Parts: sequence; C-alpha cells; structure tokens
Amino acid sequence: MKYVTLNTGAKMPMLGYGVFKVEDGQAGVDVIKIALDAGYRSIDTAAIYGNEKAVGQAIKESGIKREDIFLTTKLWNEVMRTGDPEEAFAQSLSDLGVDYVDLYLIHWPVKGRYVDAWLALEKIYKSGRAKAIGVSNFKPHHLEDISKVWSVVPAINQYEMHPHLTQKPLLAHCQKYGIIPQSWSPLGGTRPDSVKEGLLDNPMLIKIAEKYGKSTAQVILRWNIDLGIVCIPKSVTPSRIRANIDIFDFSLTPDEVAAIDGLNQDKRFGADPDNFDF
Repeated sequence: MKYVTLNTGAKMPMLGYGVFKVEDGQAGVDVIKIALDAGYRSIDTAAIYGNEKAVGQAIKESGIKREDIFLTTKLWNEVMRTGDPEEAFAQSLSDLGVDYVDLYLIHWPVKGRYVDAWLALEKIYKSGRAKAIGVSNFKPHHLEDISKVWSVVPAINQYEMHPHLTQKPLLAHCQKYGIIPQSWSPLGGTRPDSVKEGLLDNPMLIKIAEKYGKSTAQVILRWNIDLGIVCIPKSVTPSRIRANIDIFDFSLTPDEVAAIDGLNQDKRFGADPDNFDF
C-alpha cells in the first residue's frame, strides 16, 4: 500500500474500498470484511448509502484496530437544505459505532448551501470528532467560494475521474491549495453501455496490461496512483476486491501515463456538480 499525507499530517491509503450500493445488513458486513481481510485499510461510505451500520459492524468483527482503519463518511444534500449538519454527523457516528471519523466530506455542492456547510464542517473538525474534513464533487469555482471563508483548507476533493474524464484543470486547482484529489468511479460507469466497458476493452490498455501481467482495471487503478490520485474502486465480487488492491508491485512509465491521459473525452457518467437535482 502507498500512502498520501493530508494537510493535517495524517496518512491516508492511496487505495480504499468504496461501499456505494453495498447493502446494509449481514451481506454488507460480509463483503466489507472480505475487503479488510484482503488488505484494505480505508473505507469510504456516506449517510445516503444507508450502510454505515454495516461498515461499523464489519470493522468491529474484523479484529483490526480502529486506529488502523481510515474511515470516511459524508454529509448529504438534504441536510444542507433543511437539516442540521451537526445532528447528521452525530447520527453517522452513532450508526458507524465510532467516536470519530478520519474524514468527513460535503457530498455535493448544494447551491446556496455549501459555504455554510463548510463552516459547519470546520466546527466538527475543531471538535476533534473528524480528524480531517473535505469536499466531494467540487469544481474550481466551488473551491474558490469556500476559500473566501475557510479557516481550514479541505484535505480532500473527491470527484468523478477516469481515463475518459481526467479533469486536469480541476486536478491543478486542487494542487494549488494542497488539496489531495480522490477519484470516485475510477474505472468509469457501471451501466452496461457505460465508459467502463470501453475502457476495459481498450486495445492500448490491454497491451499495457499484458506487459505487466495485469488486468486493464488494475492498469487504470495504477494510473490513478501514479498521478498521485487516491482512488476508491467498489466491487462486491471477492475476486475483484482482491484484484483491485493488487496494484502495488508495478508502476507505469511516464509515456504510459501520458497515453492513458490521452483517452480523455470530458465524458461524465455521474451528475454534473453544477446541475444536479438530488
């Protein structure tokens, strides 16, 4: 495992296990424990995923010390509109069964609300119950808006990023402030007609994968790591969970990284952070 140092000084694994659409209950507990057993030490969840209880239970049952797991959850949009971020955060801690999280994120930049939400996260951070705070799906102008009021710079910006959506200007903007970039959906979309299928079957990626004795998915994940981008692939298939973390015994050449960069199409499969209705 490789680690990145956040602006708080904390170390974060560069590859984590995302639990979007991982069900709550025993089935979720079991698959999260498989990930932990495979070596993952970073778990990324969110209140809206509805599986914080499963995440917390899996951590307890794993036998791994709490301080050895980097745990992330997120503040949901409707709370920013009509609720209390402090209450929502307290509920997340309760559901997770922990007294702190390692990272708490604003999930989406809700218009007219995300600046105040950031100030609420700063209070949570200063209470010590979130060891770091950050944002998700923020474009450069969203970051600029909160920069006018922040006393704490976001540690992370988690956003959609894959070879068909490299978002280089956003990456540069994060680097300007020392914000670590983190990619969700690093292998592309999940629908059968999505970019994921095209990427995994891309001839250039297949050729690179054959060179290293890896899969195209592993090459894409390694591309993230070589760019300094934290990634959180999600799978509920044990073999893929294990394969996704098996990427630390090789690295790509600068030419290979540049070639994968060249696949960019500025193509989103998630919502546009400037125009979402949830």
